[in-house]
Amino acid sequence: MRYLFEEYAFDTDRRELHRGADVVSVTPQVFDLLDYLIRNRARVVSKDDLINAIWNGRIVSDAALTTRLNAARNAIGDSGDEQRLIKTLPRKGFRFVGQVREAQEPAGVAGDDNPIESPKPALPLPDKPSVAVLPFTNLSSDPEQDYFADGMVEEIITALSHFRQLFVIARNSSFTYKGRAVDVKQVGRELGVRYVLEGGVRKAANRVRITAQLVDTATGAHLWAERFDGGLGDIFDLQDQVTESVVGAIAPVVEKAEIERAKRKPTESLDAYALYLRGLARLYQFGNRQANDEALRLFNSAIELDPDFASAYGRATYCYVHAKASGWISVTPSEIAEVKRLAQRAVELGKDDAMALAASGYALAFVVRDLEVGAALIDRALGLNSNLAEAWFCGGWVKNWLGEPEPAIERFARAMRLSPLDPWVTRMRAGTAHAHFLLGRYDEAASWAAMALQDRPDHQAALRVAAASNAMAGRPEQAHKAMARLRQLNPTLRVSNLKDVLGPWQREDLLRYEEGLRQAGLPE
Repeated sequence: MRYLFEEYAFDTDRRELHRGADVVSVTPQVFDLLDYLIRNRARVVSKDDLINAIWNGRIVSDAALTTRLNAARNAIGDSGDEQRLIKTLPRKGFRFVGQVREAQEPAGVAGDDNPIESPKPALPLPDKPSVAVLPFTNLSSDPEQDYFADGMVEEIITALSHFRQLFVIARNSSFTYKGRAVDVKQVGRELGVRYVLEGGVRKAANRVRITAQLVDTATGAHLWAERFDGGLGDIFDLQDQVTESVVGAIAPVVEKAEIERAKRKPTESLDAYALYLRGLARLYQFGNRQANDEALRLFNSAIELDPDFASAYGRATYCYVHAKASGWISVTPSEIAEVKRLAQRAVELGKDDAMALAASGYALAFVVRDLEVGAALIDRALGLNSNLAEAWFCGGWVKNWLGEPEPAIERFARAMRLSPLDPWVTRMRAGTAHAHFLLGRYDEAASWAAMALQDRPDHQAALRVAAASNAMAGRPEQAHKAMARLRQLNPTLRVSNLKDVLGPWQREDLLRYEEGLRQAGLPE
């Protein structure tokens, strides 16, 4: 188990204490003391409790106990005077009072060559039929056809997620299982779903075969299995057949009319569709500038072949968002004009395409800084598809920029539930941290920022909010450390040019955020 508080992660299995990306050195006895206090944080523990747990009942002097407590406090940036995390209650005992979040233990190592996955806590099942579509196996002899199999699953997930009667796990969480032999019962626990759809795709010449099976994650029983064969020109019809069969198996209450409405061909050009799928494969290589540039090129190539391909326009706008958020471009007037053009075309062509609307709305808000139009498009996307995790994520940031942090927290929470293993969970957590900052909850903001940095220690938005939150919470050491790392990554960052990396914040929120960063050491 890992316990997360402020910028610390306390790993009980590895017996390690982390502050950000650094390991804090503690003696075994001090680690045990922290472990006991954190595990029993719901109550006050007495001196006798500690002696029995840590020293096995041996006689221990008050001075020795005080020394260990001070060492524990020092390890987590606390002190006997401050007692911010470990509080002494005279004549009663001690209590860990910091806000703690529990997280699953990351992948560990058994020996040198046997990576293992530690179990993750089970998520509760939603109150409606829930399904995760796992990556289909590429059964073709050509490994390059992976993108085709992945694209097939992407389209099935998108189609299924249009059904309000279903709870559908987002693509980014489902794809964390790609290339792994998995137990569907474990998948059900980790993603919180009743059903798993798995299968394979074989593409040879101009023929396609799709095999699929639906499994009950509670029992492991196969509820339905089918094979679909067709020509490559019938690929969209095959997708529709798979989608309709799955819905019929797990949600018979879905009416035929709604099934028909959800069917749509994204493009009439199979060559454009192939380019689009290749672009998606590159886009999901998060944090890779070269891959992001290649994704944009592929989406533009798809648009050249089919100028009416709404999804390609929407995904192209997202490439610009990713580049700006990562600090790879400074966003020139010509780039702003291009984002606006792409977004407008995506909206014109994809009036019922939730992904195109959400991506375009986010780009218009973040890059073009047209906040009202962007917010309206994202709301429209959520009205079309309430299962789209990316739309909830985009909507969370827009709510922050609108100065509405409480709804932002709700939207980020919804995104994380729909896609609990998403590679972009760092951004969801960073967004939640910003929302708490706006509410003046600086300790909670710092805690969420620390969780974001656990997976991506170099994530600049998380580092910024970590620096600002710790500064405003009166923890200058942690604030200055986060700022030092941030300035290593972006040495030109100043208070005066923050607008180059931030979205369209409300003026009063921006002023307070600038003040926090200024206190953390960001130059003017």
